[in-house]
Amino acid sequence: MRKIVVGAFLSLDGVMQAPGGPQEDPTGGFKHGGWVAPLFDEAGGEAVDAMFKEPFDLLLGRKTYDIFAAHWPHAPEGDPIGELFDGITKYVASRNPDFRPTWQKTEMLGADTVAAIKALRQSDGPNLLTQGSTELLQTLFKHGLVDELHTFVFPVVLGGGKRLFGDTGFSASFKLVSSSVSSTGVVLSKYERDGEVETGSFEFDEPTAAELERRKNLT
Repeated sequence: MRKIVVGAFLSLDGVMQAPGGPQEDPTGGFKHGGWVAPLFDEAGGEAVDAMFKEPFDLLLGRKTYDIFAAHWPHAPEGDPIGELFDGITKYVASRNPDFRPTWQKTEMLGADTVAAIKALRQSDGPNLLTQGSTELLQTLFKHGLVDELHTFVFPVVLGGGKRLFGDTGFSASFKLVSSSVSSTGVVLSKYERDGEVETGSFEFDEPTAAELERRKNLT
C-alpha cells in the first residue's frame, strides 16, 4: 500500500495560492504571487530535499500539473528537480475528459477521481506526493486519504486566496513527527495521520444555572 503525502507551502492564514511567482496563479484577483521566494532559505531547501528523498510519484490537480508541465520539462540540463519530475509518473485529476497531456509519463485519473486514487493507494509502488493542487487536496482530505502532511508555514498573512482545507468539513487528528524553524521564521513540520479528533471538557461536573441559561440562548 502506498502513502499519500501532502507537501504544502502555507501562509499564517492557510493560503496556498501562487507561492512561486506573480503569474503562477493570479485567478480570483490574487495579488501576492511569489510570496514564498523572499523567505525561502537553506533550511527550506533541505526540507524539500528530504521530502523528495524517498521514491515517489506525483499526484496533481490539473492546474498545478499545467504549471509544472510548462516549467519543469524545460529546466536547464542537470537541474535535479527537473530531471526527477521528468522521470517519475505524474497522476493527474481533471474534469476535462478531452484533456491530452504532452509531458512524458503522465497518466490521467479518469472520471472517478476518488476511486482511481483509492485504487492507486492500495497498489504497489512508491508513495504518492502532492504539490499545490488545492482542489484535489480538499477532495483527499474529505475522503480521509491523506497519510502524511508536510507543512511549510511562512510568517505572512495574505488575506485571501486558495486555502489548504477550505470548507471541506474534514476533521482528523495528526501526530507531529518533527518540527523546526528556518532562519527566516518558516515553521517546517511533518505530521502523520493519527485517528479521529478526541474531545474533552474543562467545564464543571455540574453546569451552573448561568451556564444552563447561556445554552438556552445559543442560536
